Amino acid sequence: MLFYLFEYLDNQFDLIGAGVFKYISFRAGMAAFLSLLITIAFGKYLIDRLRSFQMGETIRDLGLEGQMEKQGTPTMGGIIIISAIVIPTLLFARIFNVYIILLLISAVWMGTIGFIDDYLKVRKKNKEGLRGKFKIVGQVVLGLVVGLVVIFHDEVVVREFSVEDPGVFQDVKSIITTIPFVANNEFQYDWLLPETLEGFTWILYVMLIIIIVTAVSNGANITDGLDGLAAGTSAIIGLTLAIFAYLSGNVIFADYLNIMYIPFSGEMVIFCSAFVGACIGFLWFNSYPAQVFMGDTGSLSLGGIIAVLAIVIRKELLIPILCGIFLVENLSVIMQVSYFKYTRKKYGEGRRIFKMSPLHHHYQKGGLPEAKIVTRFWIVGILLAIGTLATLKLR
Repeated sequence: MLFYLFEYLDNQFDLIGAGVFKYISFRAGMAAFLSLLITIAFGKYLIDRLRSFQMGETIRDLGLEGQMEKQGTPTMGGIIIISAIVIPTLLFARIFNVYIILLLISAVWMGTIGFIDDYLKVRKKNKEGLRGKFKIVGQVVLGLVVGLVVIFHDEVVVREFSVEDPGVFQDVKSIITTIPFVANNEFQYDWLLPETLEGFTWILYVMLIIIIVTAVSNGANITDGLDGLAAGTSAIIGLTLAIFAYLSGNVIFADYLNIMYIPFSGEMVIFCSAFVGACIGFLWFNSYPAQVFMGDTGSLSLGGIIAVLAIVIRKELLIPILCGIFLVENLSVIMQVSYFKYTRKKYGEGRRIFKMSPLHHHYQKGGLPEAKIVTRFWIVGILLAIGTLATLKLR
């Protein structure tokens, strides 16, 4: 909203300094600053309110060191994160940009699903919370909306330049994405189907988007098991996606790096900056020992946002690298459960691959301090982020 205000003041009255709001870098910096300010300044107040409403986490005794000391720690802190993302974005971004609208809807939608789950668990003392099938339905709905918007919305286009004359271009609707480490790294989804079925490519694409949104949001949810783990990992991923969004939305950098230019996508840098600021600010209270947990309100929202960001900047095939922490955490649970069921059926007793899943609990069972596990996961996340950025040139 401030963008439109200062744009009006600059055009009508030539107000000194108003023109600075035209620059994405300035607005991104302001969004990150305000996001940090909101989380740190109002985080303590919200934590006290959650505590007064008796919104404390109920901890199951899994025999992990320091686990029961977390009993009663306020949860649903994801409200802080979502607020610190939405408010700066509304103030500093072009709120009528299709990508901004889509990201705001994703944050609020997934946050609402997580809030209902947390509320049922904590306030209504329902251990199961929101049934899994309802969570899946919510994720499917978001994936369906995102897929259909990318396919059919007029502003979601890719700009193609003429080889003979770079000044000549056309904006085209195309279900295209980026393949890492390949020379001509653009991939058309209709290549996956025979020519006679190319008209149904959009159905295949929407199904893939639904799978991605579901997998990443669940991965973030599973990763949120140690103090600061999900927030720190998400901040690293968000910063990386901000770089991709800036490069993809800037015609000069896109041309120099020979990557896909996506008109209007640069505006997402403001949202990404608020996202990173919210995650880092949340660590003020969530780092070990945590004063508040984000709950499903935060973790489902963070995962959903990351998935949608990767999809709209056409980097969804980089998710296994960039979100490698989420992927490994997910796989550790799938492997553990599958192997346990298989061995129980074959040998009469269930056996385990890991001491405990998700993977971070395996290391915790091995005697590593919680803070050290989180820090090492962050380091791995940084290495994965560097590897993802390296795909810009390594082809």
